[in-house]
Amino acid sequence: MTGFYKVAVVVLSIIVVGLLAVVTQGPGQSAAPQATVTVTVDGEAPLQDPAPTSDESVNPEQDAFLTSLPRREDGDPLAKGRVDAQIVMTEWADYRCPFCSVFAEDTLPLLQPLIDDGTLRIEFRDLAIFGDDSINAAAGARAAGEQGLYWEFAGALYASLPNQGHPPVGDDVVGSIATEVGVPDMQKFQADYKNPATRAAIDADSSEAQGFGISSTPTFLIGTQVISGAQPLEVFEQVIASEIAKQD
Repeated sequence: MTGFYKVAVVVLSIIVVGLLAVVTQGPGQSAAPQATVTVTVDGEAPLQDPAPTSDESVNPEQDAFLTSLPRREDGDPLAKGRVDAQIVMTEWADYRCPFCSVFAEDTLPLLQPLIDDGTLRIEFRDLAIFGDDSINAAAGARAAGEQGLYWEFAGALYASLPNQGHPPVGDDVVGSIATEVGVPDMQKFQADYKNPATRAAIDADSSEAQGFGISSTPTFLIGTQVISGAQPLEVFEQVIASEIAKQD
């Protein structure tokens, strides 16, 4: 699926126009400096060195903010890996995004050894940008997560959808995936799936991401570095290694 590795690699700091201003600006305070983004898009310029790089000394306040974003909440069903993992990668994604599907199917399984040894924790956040069916998909995953099957549902849903376009995800698809992964209490699942609080949580994650300036999926924050798109494993490994090196 190398054809999917088209989306840009974003070099250090995403969280563009107004992100730090919105979060760190209080009454009487001036806005924090804005982040900058460097993009290389396949087809316009080759990816000579796909690994994002950081610029620690230019904006330490920005770096400190970015490293504060991981939630590290014990028992978070949308997280995979130890709470005290060395590195946290936050992923913003939409289940109907083909590039998100490529990452989930091709790259995520290859990161599992880093999760297992305590190096990496992945925290998922919804960025439902492709309409109501995207919200359906996210609500189904969260409802499954209430019964300990968040990642199983997410994986099965991605596997069931084509890696092109934005395939429909109606109530029937959501129910079918829940049955496939063995959700034990379907009555509870349906209640959680339809619960306005579930939809509100999805909207909150999506609104937060958009407030940060994130407008495409998948987007990943690793320390102070951002990767955009379904990049190959080597890109993630290089960024994780560089973030670990900062801790030495």
